[in-house]
Order: sequence, then C-alpha cells, then structure tokens
Amino acid sequence: MNISMRWEQLWQKLELEVVATVFIIAASSFVFLKVVSEIGEGETHAADEAILLALRDPTDPSNPIGPPWVEAMFRDLTSLGSPVVLALVTIAAVGYLLLEGKHQTAVFVTLAVAGGAVLEILLKLGFARPRPDLVSLLVDVNSFSFPSGHATMATITYLTLGVLLARVQERRRMKLYFLAVAIFVALLVGISRVYLGVHWPTDVLAGWCVGAAWALACWLVATWLQRRWSFERNSNGGR
Repeated sequence: MNISMRWEQLWQKLELEVVATVFIIAASSFVFLKVVSEIGEGETHAADEAILLALRDPTDPSNPIGPPWVEAMFRDLTSLGSPVVLALVTIAAVGYLLLEGKHQTAVFVTLAVAGGAVLEILLKLGFARPRPDLVSLLVDVNSFSFPSGHATMATITYLTLGVLLARVQERRRMKLYFLAVAIFVALLVGISRVYLGVHWPTDVLAGWCVGAAWALACWLVATWLQRRWSFERNSNGGR
C-alpha cells in the first residue's frame, strides 16, 4: 500500500467535527496566550479603558449607559454565570443522565465542569490581576479579575451541555441550534461582566477562550473513550 492511499484512509477515519474541534482548541489557546502576552506588556490597557468608559455616562462614570431596565437586565444575565446557577444547571443535567442510565456520561459532565472550575481558580490565583478601578463596580466581587470566572465557567458548562445535546440530534439544524444557544448564553454572560464594570474586556475574552478550549478538549477525550472502550454512545451510534 503506497503512502497516498494510507493518508487517504487516515483522512477518512477523521471526522470533520473532530478536525474542526482541534482547530478551535488551538485557535482559542493561541488567542488566550496572545492576550496574556499583551496584558503583560501593557498593550491592552488603552483598549480596556476605552471600552469600559464607553459603557458609562461621560459625566458620571458610576452610571452605566442606557435606561435603568438595561442595568437590571444585565444583572439578571450575569447571574446565569454565577457559581450557584451553574451548579444547579450541572446537578440537574447530571441527575437527568443518571435517571437515563448514562452513568459514564454523568461522570464525564461532572468532571468536565469541576475540572474547569479548578482550572479557573488556579488561573485567577496565578495571574492575580486586580479588578477594574476605572469605574464603579455594579455588583459585589471578592476575587481576582483574570480570567473572568463567569465567562469561563458559563462557556464550559453551557458548551459542554450544548455539545451533548447536539450529538443526540439527527438533524443538522437542531445540532446548530443547541450549539448556538450555548454560545449565545456564554457571550451574554461575558458581556454583562464588562457592562457591570467588574471585569476588563480582556478578562472576558480570556475566559471565553479558556472555557471553549477546556469544554471542547473534554469532548475530544469523551469521543476518544467512546471509540476505544465501551463508553456510552449517543442515540445515533447505539450502545
């Protein structure tokens, strides 16, 4: 068998979604490292300040732009990335999987979310970036700023669940729907953190990158386990 035929067979074994996932993980990791480098050199400070100030009343930095209901809306949206809400969402998802008899998948979801939380805490302690002091903080915070914990954990939790839901769908549009909803919610949570003044924009960008890379890396591991051992398959692949 010649080399070209071997490469063709190897390529046929690689699913497009796996290749795309690896690319997204690599791209997210690159952006994260780039952000870290730029922050260390002070290159992002001007852009961070400009965005935060653009979201505040020029005459009163303590007052965010927009009517009062916009601030209330973002306070509600930011709670979708809070530890309590994400824990409840994870517990509900794991409970459903256990009732469905998908014990291995339940363990996978638990480890993916818990492992992501540990990673996020270690990154915060490692970088120890102070919270913004340019504008008043509209919600109470008591931890370091980089990366955004809400953006990181919202991306990990909702994207992990979104991928699981997408994989059991037969129609492509339904797969895209669940992934789009997961991404949209994670984006809203991150944006809310900047609007409320509790994070620099680069904190949120880094959180999205870390969350996406971690969630998709966990999915790759689960896919590999599914093919190598008797890891639970989705409804399309049988048991």
